Order: sequence, then structure tokens, then C-alpha cells
Amino acid sequence: EARLEESGGGLVQPGGSLRLSCTASGFPFNQYTMSWVRQAPEKGLEWLSTFDSLGRTTYSDSVQGRFTISRDDAKSTLFLQLNALKTEDTAMYYCARGTSDYAVSKNALRGRGTQVTVSS
Repeated sequence: EARLEESGGGLVQPGGSLRLSCTASGFPFNQYTMSWVRQAPEKGLEWLSTFDSLGRTTYSDSVQGRFTISRDDAKSTLFLQLNALKTEDTAMYYCARGTSDYAVSKNALRGRGTQVTVSS
């Protein structure tokens, strides 16, 4: 069974940093494009970043320059480094299998998420 499990969230002050991890199992991780998405309270899923199987990365305008996606295929793990956090970054963060559009769809494989709260 394919599974994703996120970790690394927490409470951080504005301007702070966090590093999120997502461990995959049950499928050939290195063959898949992977993405990060988030969901703020009472809002829909928002795509943040994608790292495809060819090594290319893309970011949404809202996180470009502040967040960095990376992956370790040997460990089947996806990462998201969050820097210069803002209160509006408060959300549940999910990793997802697939491209940007698919990652926010109801059919995408996602984990249970990890909560990021940015507050002073």
C-alpha cells in the first residue's frame, strides 16, 4: 500500500524556520513527481512546490524565495525548508504524489499532514 507520512511541523514565531519531512513507502519514490500543498483553516488546498523525477523544481508565487523543496530518493523522503515564515503560512502541510494540479485534487495520494503555526 502506498503511503506518505509528514513530520516536522510546529509552532514558530514570525520570521522563523522549520524543515518538514515526508517519508514515502509502498511505491517507487524515485520515479514520481512529488509536491507540497497546504490547507489553511476554512480554505481549500493550495499548491506550494513540486520536485519532479528529472530534478526540476517549481514554486508558487506565495512561497518563492522563502521555501525550498528537496528530496532524498535513497531514503524515499521529500523535504520542505520553510524560512522567513509569516502568520499567513499557518496551515496543515501535506506532501502529495503528483504534479501541481493533481496534488490538490481529491484523488491524489497525500499523508495526514503536519501542522505549522506561525504566531508571536
